[in-house]
Amino acid sequence: MLIAAQIRAARALLDWSQRQLAEKSKLSVPTIKRMEGAMGPERSTEANVEAVRRALESAGIVFLDTKQNKDGGAGVRLKK
Repeated sequence: MLIAAQIRAARALLDWSQRQLAEKSKLSVPTIKRMEGAMGPERSTEANVEAVRRALESAGIVFLDTKQNKDGGAGVRLKK
């Protein structure tokens, strides 16, 4: 499951605005804002979370789960 910080970090790596992510994922800007907010993507539908994941992954983002990181936290990186 994605967390809000991963979505914000992925956008930062790509230098995307919330509007750009909304366009790429075919979601609304308010939906992206909610997913990146305090409630996180857990409050969104599974389809919306997957749309965001697919949009970011197709742009080169790799999501790291807690077991893939040295410190145990979730993260993101760009593909080589």
